[in-house]
Amino acid sequence: MTIQWFPGHMAKARREVTEKLKLVDIIFELVDARIPYSSRNPMIDEIIQHKPRLVLLNKADMADKEATKEWIAFFDNQGVKAIAINSQAGEGMKKITQAAQELLKEKFDRMRAKGVKPRAIRAMIVGIPNAGKSTLINRIAKKNIAKTGNTPGVTKAQQWIKVGKEMELLDTPGILWPKFEDQEVGMKLAITGAIKDTLLNLQDLTIYALRFLERRYPERLQERYKLPEIPEDAVALFDHIGKLRGCLTSGGMIDYDKVAELVIREIRSEKFGPLSFERPAEIENLQESE
Repeated sequence: MTIQWFPGHMAKARREVTEKLKLVDIIFELVDARIPYSSRNPMIDEIIQHKPRLVLLNKADMADKEATKEWIAFFDNQGVKAIAINSQAGEGMKKITQAAQELLKEKFDRMRAKGVKPRAIRAMIVGIPNAGKSTLINRIAKKNIAKTGNTPGVTKAQQWIKVGKEMELLDTPGILWPKFEDQEVGMKLAITGAIKDTLLNLQDLTIYALRFLERRYPERLQERYKLPEIPEDAVALFDHIGKLRGCLTSGGMIDYDKVAELVIREIRSEKFGPLSFERPAEIENLQESE
């Protein structure tokens, strides 16, 4: 399955981000805590270059806590500050301001030494679609300013948002890169909802997701679908789930599309518990083999 998705508004968004970069002090890079590597946009590195950056691992409540700790250490080893947050519940919001102040302390100390009056930190939030930028802005600002939605592409334009006297935020539309060189990255983005389901073959995606669960969380998979053992054959696995959950056609046959929709929906609604679809060690091994 080849996933390519780069609508015209995303090319425009990249241009706008580049133009506004000189107006901000720091970049808040929002990623999905379940897929911190796959939900990072390689373009962002090119665009922001040496601008101070804070990586926000959002939806941390939906991710494996141990894996999230590993990712924070991974970013730290690269000299990048990262913190885990849950913008939906408002967890970790104070940490964002504190971390930004720490990262910009030297810059603002220099400004004070020159007699420049302290001002609010200007931050730009960037990230791929559906990472939760609008929800985060509304949480930090403590009011519904940014439009939110659980589908990619809700934010269409940039806007400045004042957060008390300490910070001003510049929201940006989600930017996805032009092409997924690694199809597995596309699969992970699809499972977590960063890509519209209408662009995918849902059955292929479900097979990938079930094999991931078998490899990483086999007990959860067996418990959820009452599997004494996990079939090697994907069709047999679909048949079992379809019979168990009544995903049948009017003629009593297994409806594989319904099975696929059910499994993906249950993964996204946390019926399997918190899941992390990648670990730093896997990414490091991948990079070494390239």
